[in-house]
This record gives sequence, structure tokens and C-alpha cells, in this order.
Amino acid sequence: MSATEENAAHVTVEAAVRSQLAKAFGGVRGTVEAAVPTIVFTVMWITTSTLKTSLIAGVCTAVVLLLARLLQRSSPQFVLNSLVGIGIGAFFASRTGEAKDVFLPGILYNAAYAVAMLLSIAVRWPVVGFLIGSVTGDPTSWREDPAVVRLCSRLTWLLMVPCVVRVAVQLPVYLLGGNDAVAELGILKIVMGWPLQVAGLAAMVWLLARGRTPVRPAAP
Repeated sequence: MSATEENAAHVTVEAAVRSQLAKAFGGVRGTVEAAVPTIVFTVMWITTSTLKTSLIAGVCTAVVLLLARLLQRSSPQFVLNSLVGIGIGAFFASRTGEAKDVFLPGILYNAAYAVAMLLSIAVRWPVVGFLIGSVTGDPTSWREDPAVVRLCSRLTWLLMVPCVVRVAVQLPVYLLGGNDAVAELGILKIVMGWPLQVAGLAAMVWLLARGRTPVRPAAP
């Protein structure tokens, strides 16, 4: 679809952002693919208390999901994200010998993501604005409209909240608990993963439903 055709399909900023968010988060299947390897790792740890076995089970699960995507010739993006995440966590844990370190990269990622979004709001380049740029064909033209900048700032706040909540809850559990905290961290990651993200997206959709800001195509 060309930029012109996409603009015709999304005549408002709100419609454009809703569409791009749906693509970015992968729907129900993307949600499942992101959660299953963590669930397998956590269940294996609870039942065996063996780090190596739990890591192998989690990584193998992600690989199987990836192969299913490749065989179906569908986008492997969300499985790859999951595989990279659990792979990095496995590297951390195998280096330290602490099973809870599987969850440290995720906590650090959420902290970094929250800081980056906060900075983007502070300098008036909210990250959600670039979703609009991907529709208009110009990644920066949206900044010319103060109303769009304000809308994107509000949306970026809502996108940031789940990251802040995850760090606020999971970091103390990680710091204060030993390997006994692994099951708790696994459960928290699952419960505060996509369910929390979906809640944030629902709030964004509610905000988007209230406005009708016209999309301004990029100049020829």
C-alpha cells in the first residue's frame, strides 16, 4: 500500500495510530508467543529447580514457535523477539549461576524504555509520533501541529506506564529475593507482561476514540 492509499484509509491521526499499534503488538498470537517460553521456563524451574534444564526448555520452546512461523511463512518478528529475550536472559543466568538473572534483562529493558519515552516527551519528540510519520510518509512532519504533539505525548505517557509499573514491582523482588524468587518473578513477568500492556493499549484506544485530528500527508 502506498503512502497516499494509506492516508486515504486513515484520514485521522487517531485511526492511523490505532492501526499501527495493532501491527506493532502482534494480536493474540503474538501475545501467546511472547509469554509461552517464560511460562515453560518458570514451570520447569518450579518442578526441577535445575537452571540448565529450565533454560533449555524455555529456549527450545521459542525455537519450536519460530519453526512453526517459518513453515507457515508468516512473520517471525514476535517469536524472534521472544527468542532473543530468553536467549539474553539465559546468557545472564548461565554466567552468574543465579536462575533469577533470567529476568534481569527484562527489568533493565523496561527501565531503559521508560527513561527513553520520558526523555522523548520532555524534548517534545514523543515516540508515538513516529507511528504517524510512518503513515504520512514524513517521519517528522507531525511536529508542525501542536495538537498532534500533545496527543502523542499523552499516548506516550500511557505506553510508558506499564514499563514503570513492571520495574517498580519486579526490581524489589529481584533485589531482595534469592533463587527462591524465581517462581515469583516468572509469575510477575507473565501477569505484568501482555495483560498489563493490553490494559495500557486499551487506555490509548479510549483516548484515541475521543479525537478526530486530520492526517496531514507529506509534501511532494
